[in-house]
Amino acid sequence: MIGVSTASAQSSDIVRIATFAAPLSRDGPGLLLRDIAKQDDEEIAAIVAIINHIAPDILILTDFDYDAGGAALSAFLDILADPYQHQFALRPNAGMQTGLDVDGDGFTGDARDAMGYGRFLGDGGIALLSRHSVDVGDVTDLTDLLWRDVPDAVLPQMNGTPFPSVDVQAVLHVSSSGHWIVPINLGVQTITLLVFSATPPVFDGPEDFNGLRNRDELRVWEAVLDGTLAGPLINPVIIGNVNADPFDGQGIRSGIAGVLTRPDLQDAKPMSAGARQAADPEQVGDPALDTADWSDDGPGNLRVSYILPSRHLNVTDAGVFWPAANDPMVVLLGNDGLAAGPHRLVWVDVEIEGLR
Repeated sequence: MIGVSTASAQSSDIVRIATFAAPLSRDGPGLLLRDIAKQDDEEIAAIVAIINHIAPDILILTDFDYDAGGAALSAFLDILADPYQHQFALRPNAGMQTGLDVDGDGFTGDARDAMGYGRFLGDGGIALLSRHSVDVGDVTDLTDLLWRDVPDAVLPQMNGTPFPSVDVQAVLHVSSSGHWIVPINLGVQTITLLVFSATPPVFDGPEDFNGLRNRDELRVWEAVLDGTLAGPLINPVIIGNVNADPFDGQGIRSGIAGVLTRPDLQDAKPMSAGARQAADPEQVGDPALDTADWSDDGPGNLRVSYILPSRHLNVTDAGVFWPAANDPMVVLLGNDGLAAGPHRLVWVDVEIEGLR
């Protein structure tokens, strides 16, 4: 079992990789930048405190409003304790209107009629922060991949006909936010991040639109790793908010289960004492692995954020920032445990020979 300590990585040969579905999205464009600039938002302060404490070298934020100039991301970098020399974000599908009735309610133009759910273009996108250089010229962006073009895709149907329509299925991207293949230069070695944030497999109907889409967003990475959608990758690492638990909650569990059992990847099983203490009474999976603290009368606590490195990488430690009740650092989560939102930061330490 990998340890659950949360001290920052000490060895110069260790790279700490983290993903955090921190709630850094707002109701409209420009509002996140406004809230960061005011420097009096308690939720943002809690998020920053957790990031500063864990001190990842590479951080993926999977609910960060995108703007074309990167103003909000630059402002966020300015309030972190230690500098990240490199930042990266691409336009997400979230909020990109299709002009079609994607949710089948008879209307067009609302948040559910975008390529991915979003109240405005860029709503809840993805951001990458890194202390190591991003090989931007070699990034592959699969965000525009059509759902129907995913190998072995299963698109929704209602009463034997395509849901919501043939026209929608002809243009709809599989990615609800983004799918990026991002090489990170670590000196003599490279790791390749497979970055995404999948749609929750809920908020739909009997056609299981979101459940099927969630599973096929994972299938994108299976096809990439199998060489169908991309060439050979150096040290791939799947990272982001999968919004699926292999044992609990809703969703097509075979999707995440299939990725977790791939022989070319490894699951370090990041754990926390706090998640173990907060276990739901009817939980099937190991509660210590949970990464989200949702209400017991809702989804309950689930494992939804993941970092799955190549089996060729040497993982030395891993954890989830969810301190036990008697841990002094629990104060960062606030009295109700939700000061930084329901999601917890997940991190994995990887040993890199010749790191610089």
